[in-house]
Amino acid sequence: MVSFDEFKKIDLRVATILQTQRVEGSDKLVKLQIDLGVELGQRQIVAGIGLAYNPEELVGRQIVIVANLEPKILMGQESQGMLLAADDNGQPILLQPDKPAPNGSEVK
Repeated sequence: MVSFDEFKKIDLRVATILQTQRVEGSDKLVKLQIDLGVELGQRQIVAGIGLAYNPEELVGRQIVIVANLEPKILMGQESQGMLLAADDNGQPILLQPDKPAPNGSEVK
């Protein structure tokens, strides 16, 4: 169990995917350039969604990310956040707003 105060430390935000590229040497990893709005700007995240999604089809799509996660290096690429996805027998299903939201909007 996680206390409410601990949960409040997680910064969930809406972002729009601007560009995508497969990570060389990996079938699974995709590098995404995302826009988190004026306050947080643009950043890069790396996600293991390449088997479930065609990266080119993700451009323009809104997603929900953990914006305050420590950066991590994945196959030589820095990931500056983590996208949220449901897991359906090992296949990711991206979480997204049901209608457009301003980039950087807090998810509560």
